[in-house]
Amino acid sequence: MPQLDTSTWLTMILSMFLVLFIIFQLKISKHNFYHNPELVMTKTPKQNTPWETKWTKIYLPLSLPL
Repeated sequence: MPQLDTSTWLTMILSMFLVLFIIFQLKISKHNFYHNPELVMTKTPKQNTPWETKWTKIYLPLSLPL
């Protein structure tokens, strides 16, 4: 029965890692990344509530005249 020849395994594994590294580098280099991302401030619209437009006075029960 012949023995398994493992003398080329190291060469194959190292070449595989090299090829995978090159492929990933090429894939990553195709992406467009923003160079200077800037924050955009969003303004929330102010909602007018009915009680903001009217003048109201709150009377406490204890402050009422007798």
